[in-house]
Amino acid sequence: MKAALTRTVVRLLIVPMAAALAALLAGAPGAHAATDLNTVAEALRESPVYVDPEARDILAESDAEALADKIEDADKPVFVAVLPADYPTGDQFWRNLRTETGITGLYGVRLGDDFDARADSSVLSNQGVRNLVSTAQGAGDAKAQLNDFVDDALRNIGGIGPSSWSEGGSDVPVGGLITVGALLAAGGAGAYAVVRRNRRRHEEEQRAALEKLRVVVDEDITAFGEELDRLDFHPGEPGADDAMRRDYEHALDAYEQSKRLMEAARKPEDVRAVTQAVEDGRFALASLAARREGRPLPQRRPPCFFDPRHGPSVADATWTPPGGAEREVPVCEADRTRLAEGRDPAVREVDTDYGRRPYWEAGPAYGPWAGGYFGGGILPGLLIGTMLGSMMATPAYAADYGSGYGDFGGYEGGDVSGADFSSGDFGGDFGGGFGGGDFGGGGDFGGGF
Repeated sequence: MKAALTRTVVRLLIVPMAAALAALLAGAPGAHAATDLNTVAEALRESPVYVDPEARDILAESDAEALADKIEDADKPVFVAVLPADYPTGDQFWRNLRTETGITGLYGVRLGDDFDARADSSVLSNQGVRNLVSTAQGAGDAKAQLNDFVDDALRNIGGIGPSSWSEGGSDVPVGGLITVGALLAAGGAGAYAVVRRNRRRHEEEQRAALEKLRVVVDEDITAFGEELDRLDFHPGEPGADDAMRRDYEHALDAYEQSKRLMEAARKPEDVRAVTQAVEDGRFALASLAARREGRPLPQRRPPCFFDPRHGPSVADATWTPPGGAEREVPVCEADRTRLAEGRDPAVREVDTDYGRRPYWEAGPAYGPWAGGYFGGGILPGLLIGTMLGSMMATPAYAADYGSGYGDFGGYEGGDVSGADFSSGDFGGDFGGGFGGGDFGGGGDFGGGF
């Protein structure tokens, strides 16, 4: 109760200020100037719900506060703006709103009697947004519609709420600051704990996932170091040339880099850079071995799908996972022979709660590990129909472990990304009839506004 009261007081003090000032500056009595989009964005950075002064007949202040409390308690990056029907939108409205607010998340806007939404794909897929909007458009008045939208969004969206909601703004009026200070002195610690609870749980889950993943990565780095030792190359040995020495130096650098990166890793997605370094170093070793033996240099290919420790693949082979669809996967020479003879490949297994299983049947933390080896281009085709592939296709996975197949370093829901977002996620304009279930127009989200 104290946490909700604190948020309500801060919202009452901060959110309407800029809008009220804009209305005062609009000119003569009776003149109306639309609230600047930057004002809307500033309000959303402080609270998840903004109601324009000219739209208070659409959503009551008490209903807006209850909606904002619901979002903040869930600690999810959902933003709602209620604007008058004559609010100027233009063809860049969504992108400008997202740029001005600067936070990765889901944005829903009620414009007069109409409603539509957009989202960063790292928190919710385009189809997911379409489904939410389609459901919300069938609701009743603004209160029912926005509550339905938020309830559905909170069950589906990935990420956590921005820290600015709990930290509050820096432009609190002096009189209001005294009031807020008194409330914070009485219950600020409790309010902070409620808002941060989900964030701490998320961080603890990521640490646990990283520790599980660390075992597998350390095995990879150790195996790579053993390959370096077995090669037994000496830069000054008879027959060594500059190309061989460059390959050897490249492999050594990659080995040291992989160790440094793993020591510095703090989240599962950090592992992608580690396995990228290991893969790069193994290719350098394969090139060095070919030069020493007088063989043609190997083609740059991804590592063996069944176990990247097998080294660079030599060909693609047809393989069908149990219960899955047939697909082409990169294989080493030994696994190509095994498959051709009807035998099982030598699969990399990892520890799971159900015993040793192939890595593609293990937990979601192995996505960054696989992404570093195989990159974003081929990974979806390799993993389609597997447990890991199914996990990686969900918004929750993108929020917890990165922003898509093989791309595990993107902004998470609630992160401050500024203008660094996909413009396609916020495409479309108000020219398509604004909602109404018509998603045939512009942008990745189709029509709508």
